[in-house]
Amino acid sequence: MLRNSNVLVVGAGGIGCELLKNLSMSGFGHIKAVDLDTIDLSNLNRQFLFQRAHIKKPKAQVATQAIRRFNHGLDASFEQANIKQPEFDVDWFSQFDLVFNALDNLDARRHVNSMCLAAHVPLVESGTAGYLGQVTVISGGKTECFECQPKPAERKTYPVCTIRSTPTAPIHCIVWAKDYLFAQLFGEKVPDELDAVANGEEGEDMEELRLLREESQALAKLTNAMGGPEFAVLIFTKVFDNDIARLLSMKDMWKHRQTPRVLSFDQLETTNDAAFDPSSIDDHVPMSLEQAFALFKHSVDMLAQRLVSERAKDAAAFLTFDKDDEDTLRFVAAAANLRSYAFGIDPKSIFTIKAMAGNIIPAISTTNAIVAGMMVVQGTLVLSGRLAECHTAYLSYGSKRPRNIVKDTLALPNPRCAVCRRRYLTLRVADCKNTTLGDVVSYINSLDGTESDLNLGEEMSIVEGSRILYDYDYDDNLSISLEKLGLAPGRMVTLSRDDETDCDVVPVVLSIARARIDPKAPGNPVASLSIEGFEQIPEFAPAPASDKKEDGADNRGKSKEGGDNDVENDATAKTIDGTVLSVADDGAFVIDDDSVDGIQSISDELSKRKIDEVSSTGLPAAKRRATDDSETGKTVEIID
Repeated sequence: MLRNSNVLVVGAGGIGCELLKNLSMSGFGHIKAVDLDTIDLSNLNRQFLFQRAHIKKPKAQVATQAIRRFNHGLDASFEQANIKQPEFDVDWFSQFDLVFNALDNLDARRHVNSMCLAAHVPLVESGTAGYLGQVTVISGGKTECFECQPKPAERKTYPVCTIRSTPTAPIHCIVWAKDYLFAQLFGEKVPDELDAVANGEEGEDMEELRLLREESQALAKLTNAMGGPEFAVLIFTKVFDNDIARLLSMKDMWKHRQTPRVLSFDQLETTNDAAFDPSSIDDHVPMSLEQAFALFKHSVDMLAQRLVSERAKDAAAFLTFDKDDEDTLRFVAAAANLRSYAFGIDPKSIFTIKAMAGNIIPAISTTNAIVAGMMVVQGTLVLSGRLAECHTAYLSYGSKRPRNIVKDTLALPNPRCAVCRRRYLTLRVADCKNTTLGDVVSYINSLDGTESDLNLGEEMSIVEGSRILYDYDYDDNLSISLEKLGLAPGRMVTLSRDDETDCDVVPVVLSIARARIDPKAPGNPVASLSIEGFEQIPEFAPAPASDKKEDGADNRGKSKEGGDNDVENDATAKTIDGTVLSVADDGAFVIDDDSVDGIQSISDELSKRKIDEVSSTGLPAAKRRATDDSETGKTVEIID
């Protein structure tokens, strides 16, 4: 069974490496791995399929090469690409018996969730956050999908593989400023991991390793100028001019990414106010490039003076970042914003950076390994046709709970879910260039009264994402071709009833795909339009009589009040009876451990609502209760 199965692994990073190794050694016969990233030095401490010689090579390529050595009969292939690219359409996903998600971002997870629902392929979803981890199975119409419960707008744990070379989010710049630049300049002196590369080694990647090592060594040498008038100039020129220019020389790195820009000290200096006052910067407003430049110079000089003074007393003295230390915080904020401007990323306020800098959780290789093992177990059950035996599994460590791994039954689909409560069908188009939206509407209307009737009525609307393409009162696009509307194979449109008089009419999602050519009948013309997949539509539970929630139900999605709208992570918090639940990672939920007194009320409330969330210990919230404890007065016990 496993040898004949064809599975897809999306992501070849921390979880992905462990998962690919486990799949190959468990007897899976056909594996496809997809990952856009290349290997970075920082990956080597937990992604054990990679070695120093693999730096800058595609992760998916190296990982599949490695697992073929574990299983010589394995058919393993790879794609170095973004899984959201249009070529990975519903037909492409349909070739797989099972999909494993090993991703680190919400956007890609949501996309794979939708594609698996459209292709009617089961999905094994996973996530880790430090010592927390979880695994669940998603099967359209049978279990909750990834979108059935609210998810955070932004993660609180972050991959480190892009920190030094290809940041794409503000948090990447904050981590770089705090854990790399600040640590190198003012932190405790520790051996650079690049020094582990022996000078005598040879290979095609040794030149790149040598350059990386020289980059860190050059920055370390600049600390000799600490306290001098040119120290800030030297540091700025090194990290925002020379290092970025070096990255730009690596053309292959920017094929699928936005290219950064070099920041010139001399150009920014012409706009700098010599009488700069750091207190003039509003902590709650994202700073401008000029403000970040001035604050960077000021904070570098302040920290350098502090460290020189301390080293006069103790030669081994160093500074430690503290978000409540104004000098260290302002340095990190200025450096992070300068890097954001260089890489085309939105700047953040000092207040926001202070909040975000305290939420960085390191990746733990053991957590990845355990989660990957649980994924293979769940995947094997799915391929064996034993979905009823699958579970959502939660992992935690270091708590007072009786065990580290617990399980819960798979939850049923949320009847209000805007993603999985849909009829997923495939719209096959022979020629998108010459087929108009009006042709599609006419074809759908022609199905009325047939066994393929979509039951959408005259007041049908067609939407792609947030873009309205057609409704009863808006027909401007009917004469425009699908190609000009951007509706190429790989895109999806949602069809629904505008009148909403019948809440049991489930909306339709049409995945646009190329028309099939029947090789047995080469003389028969291919239909210009056709819809297929009706036989795979699951039975849906009756929709709620009203979308109005019962008293108290809104607490599930209530946002925790914050003092600054820029603190995006706070928007993911939920409260029940005054106790805060927030999201620690894409799919991992935490409960404030200081709020022990609120655990009983939360457990009771969640049990009523059938909400399957995870505490900081990894426990399903609906399966927790409080008992007496000699130290705390209350503790949490697992109920199987």
